[in-house]
Amino acid sequence: MTGDEHGEQPGRDPSTWTLDQLRTFVHGAGGRQLETARVVAQGQAHNADRPPESRRQWAKLSLLANRRMLDHAEGNPARVAQQDFTLRMWVIDLLGPDDTDPDWSPEALASDTLDALTFTPLRAAALAEGRRDLPTGQIRELRWHKSLTAHLESLVGHLAPGPVRERLVTWTAIRRLLP
Repeated sequence: MTGDEHGEQPGRDPSTWTLDQLRTFVHGAGGRQLETARVVAQGQAHNADRPPESRRQWAKLSLLANRRMLDHAEGNPARVAQQDFTLRMWVIDLLGPDDTDPDWSPEALASDTLDALTFTPLRAAALAEGRRDLPTGQIRELRWHKSLTAHLESLVGHLAPGPVRERLVTWTAIRRLLP
């Protein structure tokens, strides 16, 4: 986007754009533009000078840009999921959970995390034990599992006791074994 003499269009630096300007940009963007928008929106969400609701809106926009990368086959699904989980956990930890919005619900994040994992904890542990003999692809999968579970220690503190929480606690122990 370029600026004009009347200021109707945002300037070239997306970090100076309003939430609405960046949201409009995200809806028409692709490729690296989405990554740029994701990073800018996440930076605005981290701005402690903003009120909590504004920070949630910027975080939501960052999630949108991140998720749109998959719509355009631009992003690695595991990387997109990891970025999604990390930002959602940060919002839940810092600004508090909100069970009326699945992005800020600890239970929804727990479910999404478990859905993203392709190995069972036992399978991941067994593979990790013999990782030196594994093909590169399986080692990469184990590393993605480690990345996809990075937020679990914090997440389990937001969950009520039950089977989902116990599965995540098991993953926190297995995670230490992963490459």
